[in-house]
Amino acid sequence: MDWSLRFLGVGNASAVELGSPMSVIERGGRPWLTIDCGGEGLTAFKAHYGHMPQALFVTHVHLDHVAGFERLFVDTFFNANRRGKVRLYVPATVVPLLHKRIGDYPNVLAEGGANFWDAFHLIVVGEAFWHEGVRLEVFPVRHHWPETAYGLRLQGALTWSGDTRPVPEMLARYANDNELIAHDCGLHGNPSHTGVDDLEREYSIELQARMMLYHYASVADGQALAARGHRVAQPGQCVPLADPTAPHVLVQDPP
Repeated sequence: MDWSLRFLGVGNASAVELGSPMSVIERGGRPWLTIDCGGEGLTAFKAHYGHMPQALFVTHVHLDHVAGFERLFVDTFFNANRRGKVRLYVPATVVPLLHKRIGDYPNVLAEGGANFWDAFHLIVVGEAFWHEGVRLEVFPVRHHWPETAYGLRLQGALTWSGDTRPVPEMLARYANDNELIAHDCGLHGNPSHTGVDDLEREYSIELQARMMLYHYASVADGQALAARGHRVAQPGQCVPLADPTAPHVLVQDPP
């Protein structure tokens, strides 16, 4: 079955015209696992697929990555077929941050009788988790503060850096099976994000050749990155992925 990655948005927090830095791993042309839930990204998801996500992984809780959750809560809680069934895979150290940021708003429904988490099936994850019979790996990255931001690997197919400074030690382990590497990169770096000079300094030419860059500041910056020979992701772009080599099992419905 064909695998692909769709970039719903590729901009940084200020580049709303480029969309929230958010993507979907597709399997057989259908959404399989959504990465993050930004406001513009959720709008792009609904516009493309005609429905809301059914399974999401959260990299960290800056609002350009989680601002869509209030809308997702309303859509899910008031749909009897979805309530409590939308899977949220959240790294253990991110759970309290997500709750403070999104889930802890007083009396989430004005009429009462509901908790934010009633809408979802929260799955707290560590170094790895299983989704629909396929094992994915989670790794820490360098963004603002330790243990607050993570990347995601579908072995043999995709390594998603999440928001980060360069992490060559992580990619040596989590991108060593010829994965496509979607990497945070702007024209200029800062203490929380990778700049193109950082990228070219920290990673080998061979590793850079497998990268697609996202989380940049403007169309012009994207063009400048491309002019330096890099593959630059565009909003809405869908790229094929190799078949995963990750462990997988046949999922059976419980009796």
